[in-house]
Amino acid sequence: MKTYAIAAIPGDGIGPEVVDAGVEVLEAVAKRDGGFTLRVDRFDWGGEYYKKHGRMMPENGRDLIRKHDAILFGSAGHPDIPDHITLWGLRLAICQPFDQYANVRPTRVLPGITSPLRAVDGPELDWVIVRENSEGEYAGVGGRVHQGSPLEAATDVAMFTRAGVERIMRFAFGLARSRPRKFLTVVTKSNAQRHAMVMWDEIATEIAAEFPDVKWDKMLVDAMTMRMVMRPQTIDTIVATNLHADILSDLAAALAGSLGIAPTANLNPERAFPSMFEPIHGSAFDIMGKGIANPIGTFWSSVMMLEHFGEQAAAARLMQAIEKVTGDRSLHTPDLGGTARTVDVTAAVINAIHGANV
Repeated sequence: MKTYAIAAIPGDGIGPEVVDAGVEVLEAVAKRDGGFTLRVDRFDWGGEYYKKHGRMMPENGRDLIRKHDAILFGSAGHPDIPDHITLWGLRLAICQPFDQYANVRPTRVLPGITSPLRAVDGPELDWVIVRENSEGEYAGVGGRVHQGSPLEAATDVAMFTRAGVERIMRFAFGLARSRPRKFLTVVTKSNAQRHAMVMWDEIATEIAAEFPDVKWDKMLVDAMTMRMVMRPQTIDTIVATNLHADILSDLAAALAGSLGIAPTANLNPERAFPSMFEPIHGSAFDIMGKGIANPIGTFWSSVMMLEHFGEQAAAARLMQAIEKVTGDRSLHTPDLGGTARTVDVTAAVINAIHGANV
């Protein structure tokens, strides 16, 4: 029997609450499936670790998780620590060295959830956003000089390489090909960013020639926000830069009903390193410890983890359980307008996994 090793990194805020729930659900679906088992190793890194040790994770942290099959991540962010320290010290300290360059964020309106868009009942909004996850605006290139003086200056340089753009375009076109509509929108800002984004556009055109069965179009990022709101049915698969997709995917989650339900996969497609799966909602310290965090984003991320393992039947069973539970409005957490608690949603999903799951 196959055993998958998972590194669980709860992080900060509501991260431990939703990761604990995610582990419960993953263990339930593994037991129900019967064809594989899980070994979960927990690593309590994050803000509290930083307060004790002056860093978000140990110096050999990546070596401790390098051989795991996947990483289940909660959140990075602490009110007592600057955001750039928490992000670069933990999440990006894993994503970038592990070359998790394809960030995949599916978005659709799940049963029982109401989109804020008046014309959307469900099928009109069914997207996958592919975010370049290794370079671009988050490359970390730049600096500050003359700090504290009237001449202080700071730069952040968006770095785009041909290799980096080619591989994310090829990944996005391939993903679009695997979906029924076979349609990709390339998001750009080449009217104003006339060097890197022009190269981005040119490479998109080159890679498109490798996928003649995939239709595609191109849209400026500002116009894309309008299209997502006004014409959601015209969108299927999206590829965008690190910054652009980061922003667009939060908008997409809100249009689907709540940031609390949105999943993420940070993939190293070549599997040279473990991939990392996480909800996109962040640490949400305002509700930490109240027991009302929505675990659906973590459960959906766990579906993507199972798909990554090749456990398609288990992934489908978990997704069906999620949809059964979201379809019951009595099991909606406060972010969805309900009063259910994290433990209620978790127990209901586990019951659906073990039950008829219809």
